[in-house]
Amino acid sequence: MDKSVANRLVDETMEKAVIASHLFARLDQEHVNRIVRAAYAAGFSHRKKLAEMAYEETGIGNIHDKTIKNIIATRFVYRDIRDQKTAGIISENSKTGIAEIAKPMGPIFAVTPITNPTSTALFKILIALKTRNPLVIYPHGAARKCTIEAARICYEAAIAEGAPENCIQWIPKASRDQVLGFMSHHSTAMVMATGSVSLVRAAYSSGTPAIGVGPGNVPVYIGKSADVNFAVDQILLSKLFDNGTICASEQAVIASRYNADEVVRVFKKKGAYFLNAEEAEKVGNVCINTHTRSMNAEIIGKPATFIAQLAGIKVPGKTNLLIASMAPEQVGVKWPLSLEILAPVLAFYRVDNFEEGITMCKKINEHGGLGHTVSIFSNDQEKISYFAQTLNAGRIVVNTPSSQGALGGLYNSLVPSMVLACGSGGKNFTTDNISTRHLLNIQRIAYRKVNFCAEHQLAEAFCCDDKLSVDEIERLCSEHRPPEK
Repeated sequence: MDKSVANRLVDETMEKAVIASHLFARLDQEHVNRIVRAAYAAGFSHRKKLAEMAYEETGIGNIHDKTIKNIIATRFVYRDIRDQKTAGIISENSKTGIAEIAKPMGPIFAVTPITNPTSTALFKILIALKTRNPLVIYPHGAARKCTIEAARICYEAAIAEGAPENCIQWIPKASRDQVLGFMSHHSTAMVMATGSVSLVRAAYSSGTPAIGVGPGNVPVYIGKSADVNFAVDQILLSKLFDNGTICASEQAVIASRYNADEVVRVFKKKGAYFLNAEEAEKVGNVCINTHTRSMNAEIIGKPATFIAQLAGIKVPGKTNLLIASMAPEQVGVKWPLSLEILAPVLAFYRVDNFEEGITMCKKINEHGGLGHTVSIFSNDQEKISYFAQTLNAGRIVVNTPSSQGALGGLYNSLVPSMVLACGSGGKNFTTDNISTRHLLNIQRIAYRKVNFCAEHQLAEAFCCDDKLSVDEIERLCSEHRPPEK
């Protein structure tokens, strides 16, 4: 494509978004709430249709679980943000003399993934509308049709309630240079990138504030005190959810020697197939490209039997999960199954004690999952607390299916979200489940309110001999300081 034509697409799209931004900023909270309600209702009403479209277009996961994702992204998210104040004065504190005003950030460029194409679009649309930020959506090329349909459904509903024209736009096709152009455009206020590691890096390198999602190589520790049957059930519930396409799904099971044999027995009883060393190597080769350290797109969200067939190994027809027993030192790119695989494949490690379990979880986490999510099954509160404080993760889910637990709202009170930030470990600015509060500029009105105690402290510090130590100054001042009111 001619460079001038490519630049024109970016400029014209962003010009429309800027106009929408100015109009959006004039709307009050009541009007915004009506728009969000309409978009939510439209998206929720089409939850199954969009799931069917996503499965038909991508061949990833299954319709049932994609429908659940759409429910979380609409109903759960709407109920969470429905009563939030996101326009005008949102708080006033007479004691401090501080009032807060919520302002929109401006046009947001949002990239959506192949794994959760409609649910991520629905989620980003709702939180953008709630915060009065126009959204420009760039869908994954292999999920273009379903993502655009989700956007169209919500856009038409929003327009019917008086939302500004072009408050939601989508880009059916774009070159790499155009995507980078959208990210770095002077009118783009924020980039929300959900996709490959390279795409997220591009977002953070664009010079525009960005919310990206790091990889989630999630370890799950099954401790000595855990209920093994329950733990295995929950891991299966999570790892088989849409065939493992949630980045917070478990990637490696670390079991205490006290119950490791029982864990293996229960997994086998419930349909898992344990690979021998030769089979594990074959599965690893079809799942991961070790040169690029990336997943083979052909296996993402595919059933265990499909992956086994692709690897040239025979497994029982009812196999739902492939598990590879690994030695403690087998972590890293030399052992592909120790890396993140968004499919029903797990690594399995045995450890002698809790400290070794912590070490194994750290090793797994450090190879592509820092800051994301870790999981523990235990009934020992002291060990749960130590586990949580020792590992680098934004979400520590306890006795919970990791996928659904990290998304929030179903098995805990985490903010329901399809964008799970990873803090500094994943090169993100927060560890939060992303939602409306991350898409607002908060202005603060500070009314004059003289702090007499602060004035006194300033005066006494100014008058003290600068040759005195800090401790001596504090002692002298405390002897003459009036009591605080």
